[in-house]
Amino acid sequence: MSASVASDTPVSDVPIPAAPTATVSSTDEPAIAKSWHPWRWVVSAIALVLLAQFVHGLATNPGWDWSTFAKYFTAKSVLSALKVTLELTLWGTALGFLIGTALAIARLSNNPVLRVISWVYIWAFRSIPLIVQLLFWFNIAYLYHTLSLGIPFGPSFLTFEVNGVISGFTAAVIGLALHQAAYAAEIIRAGYISVDPGQLEAAAALGIPRVRQFRTVIVPQAMRSILPNATNEVISLFKGTSIVSVMAIAELFYQVQVIYGRNGRVVPLLMVATVWYIVLTTMLSVVQFYIERHYAKGAHRTPPPTPVQKVRRRLREIAEIGSAAPRGATR
Repeated sequence: MSASVASDTPVSDVPIPAAPTATVSSTDEPAIAKSWHPWRWVVSAIALVLLAQFVHGLATNPGWDWSTFAKYFTAKSVLSALKVTLELTLWGTALGFLIGTALAIARLSNNPVLRVISWVYIWAFRSIPLIVQLLFWFNIAYLYHTLSLGIPFGPSFLTFEVNGVISGFTAAVIGLALHQAAYAAEIIRAGYISVDPGQLEAAAALGIPRVRQFRTVIVPQAMRSILPNATNEVISLFKGTSIVSVMAIAELFYQVQVIYGRNGRVVPLLMVATVWYIVLTTMLSVVQFYIERHYAKGAHRTPPPTPVQKVRRRLREIAEIGSAAPRGATR
């Protein structure tokens, strides 16, 4: 009887009990136990003590002779030598990466002759120390007294003396540029082969011209791999210009040597060169950051914030907290 009544009752009329809802209060969140790392704080304290001792020594040790440092840091002779250092870096970087680009293209070409010549060049100039290359070009007049332009193995149309054309500065630029080209070629080649070949195949399938493929497909992706290594090479070249002091070229380190050779103030004059190298290397690092941030747009929807943007955001957060505090106190 009960079964027939149950079967005659519509299913839709049977009340369904509601599922119990658990109310979770915000105050019921589980507490996270903090892990303590006492040795981390001990190491940090020791590092801060050592740093404080070093700074105290810089400020109080009379051997640093900061008055002499301040006297020569912006001296006319030092600034003139710094200009020569920057010129050597600029010419060495520009010509080095220009020749390096040509060498990288030759190594990636299908021409076996160009590939072998490029490989031999890179092998040779990476094997010979930079100072040997610089001294070789500085003494090139011992091998060739004159240079001529004309038809190979034929008559020459223009002849000139080597000593009148290749000065000490020119020899330094040639040596730095040719040395830099060997490393720049490998950096550029590594950046090119880091691009997925499927990218070029897709661009070719879309009918994009080869020049546009290189400009819009290869370069933005390859630069993310090239930039860090290329910046390291530029910084290394900038500091490596001190080697040309053996050629009696009045760059920064050579000029500092001349000054402390006269007055005997070795340490403060070395600090003059050191601080200038640090300042300009820092400027190069800042330029590297913004160039990398520019080319990161293809890999990240939102580029990482710059240090200035981080400071502004932090100041804005502090201002919002400060303006919200009085309203909370009045309540």
